[in-house]
Formats: sequence, C-alpha cells, structure tokens
Amino acid sequence: MVIALAALNLALAVLLGAFGAHGLKAKVTPEQLAWWHTGIDYHVYHALGMLLIGVLMAAQPQLNLAKGSVWTLQFGIIVFSGSLYAMTLGAPRWFGAITPIGGTAFIVAWLWLAYSAWQRGI
Repeated sequence: MVIALAALNLALAVLLGAFGAHGLKAKVTPEQLAWWHTGIDYHVYHALGMLLIGVLMAAQPQLNLAKGSVWTLQFGIIVFSGSLYAMTLGAPRWFGAITPIGGTAFIVAWLWLAYSAWQRGI
C-alpha cells in the first residue's frame, strides 16, 4: 500500500511538472512559476521518501509503526505542495498561509520515522 501510494504521488508529480513546463509557463508570472516548481520539488522529494519507507517496511516489518509517518508525509504533500499549486492557479495569496503547516508535517513525519527506527534499534 505504501509503495503504491508513493508511486501514485510520483506519477502525479510528473504530470503536474509537465503541465507546469508546457501549460503554465506562458500564462503565469515568474513568481507563480517558481511557486509551482517549489511545489513539484517538495512533492517529488517526499514521495521518494514514502517510497523508501515502503521499501524499508517491506524489508523490516517491525518498522510498521512508521506507517504514520507515511500518512503525515501525504498530508504534507497535500497542504504544502497543494497550496503552492493552488496559488499558482489563482487562489488568493493569503492561501499561502497554510503552506508552513505542510512543511511542519514533513518535519514531523521524518522525526516520526527516526523515532520509530530508533525505538527498534534500526
């Protein structure tokens, strides 16, 4: 399930990246395009992290408690990258106020994984 979720996120990130490169470039400001690219970057980084967690969970079933970190990463992708995508597509700029919530979720997810691994001595 975790690997499938990661793969879906990566496919979506590629699709959105292509849309940004080919469909948005001439329609948005350079600042908005930078927001889009930042959203794509963090989407990819954290989806790859999910993939790694899925592989680790398959190899080390006792790491199953780390599943919560995967859902926290997913929340982070939705809120962090999603808010940047939304602002690029015309959402009010104040919408960016939720972006740091997604960034905080990323940090919490990685700390959760670290704690889960540390508890199990891996």
